[in-house]
Amino acid sequence: MSYELNNTIYITLDNAHLRLSNENLVIEHPDSSLRHVPLHHLEAIVLLGNIQVSTPLIAYCATHGIALVWMDAYGRFRGRLEGVENGSVMLRRAQHLALSDPERTLSLARQFITGKIQNQIQVLSRHIREYPQNAAPLEHAVEQLGRYLEQIPDTRTLDDLRGVEGGASRVYFGHFDLLIRTQREAFRFQGRNRRPPQDRTNALLSFLYTVYSQEYCSALHAVGLDYQVGYLHALRAGRPALALDLMEEMRPAFIDRFVVSLINRRQVQEDHFESRGQNAIYLNPIGRRLVLQAYQERKRETVQHPDAAEPVPWGLIPHLQARRLARALRGDAPYYEPFIIR
Repeated sequence: MSYELNNTIYITLDNAHLRLSNENLVIEHPDSSLRHVPLHHLEAIVLLGNIQVSTPLIAYCATHGIALVWMDAYGRFRGRLEGVENGSVMLRRAQHLALSDPERTLSLARQFITGKIQNQIQVLSRHIREYPQNAAPLEHAVEQLGRYLEQIPDTRTLDDLRGVEGGASRVYFGHFDLLIRTQREAFRFQGRNRRPPQDRTNALLSFLYTVYSQEYCSALHAVGLDYQVGYLHALRAGRPALALDLMEEMRPAFIDRFVVSLINRRQVQEDHFESRGQNAIYLNPIGRRLVLQAYQERKRETVQHPDAAEPVPWGLIPHLQARRLARALRGDAPYYEPFIIR
């Protein structure tokens, strides 16, 4: 399949062949009809999976400043071709200038945490609607999260903001166990812990957060941003700070909901984990394979995004949000807008 969003076309049809014809991108596949896309308005072509590209098309993109981005079927970045007219260097300059401006840095970080807390509220509120028997404690948690949300505009430093985020997360994860309706003994959750995870639910969360962060590294790289230069997360050698920043809003919206679904639907079970030293719990090889398979299936499910006329796969959300961030950094949008689930 292919999705055209904001002058970028995403090709997700495995074994497709792309070629050039009269300044048009031609998408061919044995199991589907031809599609022609005019190239004159495209800024990037993103390929996810085993997709072949003809040499004339590669040359045309290089000459006309159309970025070609290759990723594997799991969304991991493989490579990027940038033509001579590509403006990524100016985008990266804007990224670094924003980091040098404390007010701009704080403004961006506020948006990341605003999105995170709003999505935490949405996750709990949806559970209240679907399972009203747990309404009282979850309604109280939603009220507390709302108060933390109101504090964000008054934060004056990143440490202040991190304090608000930490308080909201303690409330949210303090009620997370109420979302688990089956296998309660095996997946009892008594708070977030990591390095190492000490129970099965935390093992799932940590594993999938790590996997999901790579999606954001790829998405940011695809739009021309440096995923190690972030605003909320401190810069550290080897840390994908910007990927972690951008992922904050989607932790509850995508990964946390997915973990709850895996447990409640019994797609993952007690025997899919193993114990290691120091009370550490991790997925075993069978568990990892099952979870990754379900994860790929989940990414193919669709959701409505404000930037798209039609529903798009969940797997494209990191790319859409990376483009939103790029527009904000370039000054094409007044601020970064997080993606809030409904």
